[in-house]
Amino acid sequence: MNGFTFSPALGWVAGGLLAGVLAVLAVAEIMQFARRRKAGASDETIAACVRRTLMMLVAAVMVLTPSVVAPTTSRAINATDVILAVDVTGSMAVTDARYGSGEAISRIDAARKAVHDVTKSYPDASFAAIRFGASGTLDVPLTPDAPAIDNWADTLTLESTSVSAGSSLDAPIDQLLITAKSIREAHPDDAIVLYLISDGEQTSDKTRRTFSSLRRYLDDGFTIGVGSTEGGKIPAIADGVNTGGSATGSDTADQWILDPDTGEPGVSKMDEKNLKDIADEISGTYVKLGDSQTLADAVSSKVSDQWRVTSTVKERTRTTPVVWPLAIVLALLLAWELGAWIVTSRRLL
Repeated sequence: MNGFTFSPALGWVAGGLLAGVLAVLAVAEIMQFARRRKAGASDETIAACVRRTLMMLVAAVMVLTPSVVAPTTSRAINATDVILAVDVTGSMAVTDARYGSGEAISRIDAARKAVHDVTKSYPDASFAAIRFGASGTLDVPLTPDAPAIDNWADTLTLESTSVSAGSSLDAPIDQLLITAKSIREAHPDDAIVLYLISDGEQTSDKTRRTFSSLRRYLDDGFTIGVGSTEGGKIPAIADGVNTGGSATGSDTADQWILDPDTGEPGVSKMDEKNLKDIADEISGTYVKLGDSQTLADAVSSKVSDQWRVTSTVKERTRTTPVVWPLAIVLALLLAWELGAWIVTSRRLL
């Protein structure tokens, strides 16, 4: 059901002040007319006073921008599609990452913060979310619902130690190809941007496949490095554990992945070379997160300037200004005032 409201185009502060000034002028016009008429010092007619008062009041209401609020499932979105691919291997639980401050946090927490900044940087874009460990999985198909992507990031769980078979950076390639290709076919004129967030560690014995096959579908891309080159000990991850808050990423502290060669806790180090190589393969940019580096400013220059209308399941409200009837009334009053002034001027000649 449609509703009526005021939604000042100048904002409630400026719009309210201006409307208040116009209302005061309307009252001042009436008071001045009454005072002068009583003193016999004015030839202003009652019709002229009413006309001028109405002009002030109509203008005051117009400044407040009367609007109609109606529910809608249509939404205009920017023709930019962002694919987010986040590493969820066990090494992402290492607490050696920093994101915009000197506080040490887990790599997966830094990745979560990075995802939030990406969705803020593309407020009207569409997003697809992929996690990868032993394989790549499309968790969220392309959607303009940015909060759904933020919720996905907040609930990401790391790959448990029991199923881990070593990190392989090419694990998401197949899913990335399928996702990027389907987006390109559905929206051939869209700008597609990839953000791949990982520590860059490759522990698998297999040779990493190249990401260059993605270039035909991407307009731009970023590889995001989380962690440090000094590295840290890798916590043992239990099945289904969300490592969002603990330092170790497991329910029991001081349980670490052991190096089979030394019997000591293994150390995971961020591999910048791998991430830089992948960035080159997709003709993209490498960004290392750190004390002063976040993704707030890492926005692609290839963002589309085109828009399209889509239907969404979620119902939202649309506010439509309805000023034109008042504009007609004000125009008629001004025409009346001009006509009266011309007639009076000709009489005085």
